Amino acid sequence: MRQKTNELYFVFTIVLMCFFSTISYSSPTLKKVTWDNNNLGVDEQIFGNKSLASDKENLLKALDSSIIYLNTPKAQKDYNDFAGTIFTPNNVKNSITRFRELVSLAKDATELKNMVKAEFDLYKSTGNEKGQVAFTGYYSSRLEGSLVKTDEYIYPIYKKPKNWDSLETKSTRVELEGTTGLETSTLLKGSEILWLRNRLDAFLLQVQGSGTIFLPNGKTISVGIGGNNGYPYTSIGKELINDGVIDPKEMSLEKLTKYFEAYPKELDKYIPRNERFILFAETTGKPLSGSLGVPIFTERSIATDKTIMPPGALALIYTKLPYIKDKKVEKKQTSLFVLDQDTGSAIKGAGRVDIFMGNDENSKERAGFINDTGDLYYLILKNMN
Repeated sequence: MRQKTNELYFVFTIVLMCFFSTISYSSPTLKKVTWDNNNLGVDEQIFGNKSLASDKENLLKALDSSIIYLNTPKAQKDYNDFAGTIFTPNNVKNSITRFRELVSLAKDATELKNMVKAEFDLYKSTGNEKGQVAFTGYYSSRLEGSLVKTDEYIYPIYKKPKNWDSLETKSTRVELEGTTGLETSTLLKGSEILWLRNRLDAFLLQVQGSGTIFLPNGKTISVGIGGNNGYPYTSIGKELINDGVIDPKEMSLEKLTKYFEAYPKELDKYIPRNERFILFAETTGKPLSGSLGVPIFTERSIATDKTIMPPGALALIYTKLPYIKDKKVEKKQTSLFVLDQDTGSAIKGAGRVDIFMGNDENSKERAGFINDTGDLYYLILKNMN
């Protein structure tokens, strides 16, 4: 009897070993690391100081937004890509819930960092082929436009045509709007939502993916991404650098804008190089939402490649961010707790992060100055399985 029991125990042990050998707590793009940076996780912005306003409420709302998503059937489906890793909807949700409790308990940034360090494991993005993570910023545009075409407002943005989803082959940007942005294809005729004053505004609205448009009658209309043509994204900023037009060290959204303001005809040369074309949907009255279908929040929501990064998860970024002081932009090394709640056509691979910078007057300027490398981490409670 004892021999049979030992045999059963041996078989059971082998089964358990086989089972757990299939679980990789890391993923190919996220590797477990130690807390080896004293400044990592010291998020002064949560609590504020003499030169920095507290945004604790924004962070708490972003945490709640992720929890809402993680309770949906969509989350269960999305996390099929992470089967066999520590990143499951339940583990991610429990981690966010506990972190939220710690934010409410901590008296300052250092205390919060120590609490988190004691209870959470860190998983670091492996980055690009050089092991780097490149950070950029995006914002929700604030533009002037018209619901009807006029002599002043001539550049349209479009909603999805009724037969768009049934098309086997989608058209390129040039096929949809020509090289000038004014040659509306037969497919898009009648699908105009509104018209903008200049072509660069219309293009940047596609790049940012959302915006608020102020109409001549004083009313506003908001739009967000409604679809795309499936073609790859090409950065016109990189194209300008590749052509030697702008020095890579000087590239910023401000520099790019000033160049095209000085040479507007160049838009007809560079915009067609980006074959990806964005279609919009009206979102007036709804909170600005990311790709997960839940609201996103200024400097607390990021966009990553959702095919390889855990959607809705609690993350930590460490990079230089621009701050405006006395009308001057000053970059500071910053550690921020964020939620991974969005994606973008230009955000591909483990080496890219886009930070949502908001929709106020400073958002566009600040977003345009984010172009540094840094580190991206994800946080999961210890002893999760």
